[in-house]
Amino acid sequence: MKEIRWAGSSYKDLCSFRVAARHVAGYELCLVQSGLEPTDWKPMNSIGAGVREIRLHQGSEHRVLYVAKFEEAVYVLHAFEKKTERTPKRDLDLAKTRLIEIENQRKRR
Repeated sequence: MKEIRWAGSSYKDLCSFRVAARHVAGYELCLVQSGLEPTDWKPMNSIGAGVREIRLHQGSEHRVLYVAKFEEAVYVLHAFEKKTERTPKRDLDLAKTRLIEIENQRKRR
């Protein structure tokens, strides 16, 4: 089972979800850690190769953006409540910036 590594404020942001959404997010991330696919996801290639979005429908819409292509861990890039039909550019840009930071850290090792 892969460990989960949280980029930036993603853990704190996920913890701010309502209880039901937090529980479902935890379950979905456990599936990913085990090498399985979440139940409702879509690729987010606009952020980077291998980035996926877990879609949570728990009263309101929540999203968890992650990348699991690295052997050492599943990296959660961003977690947020979605209030519009389209994902706001600032959320996409934040996830992209965090992915670049992770890739740069991995290159330095």
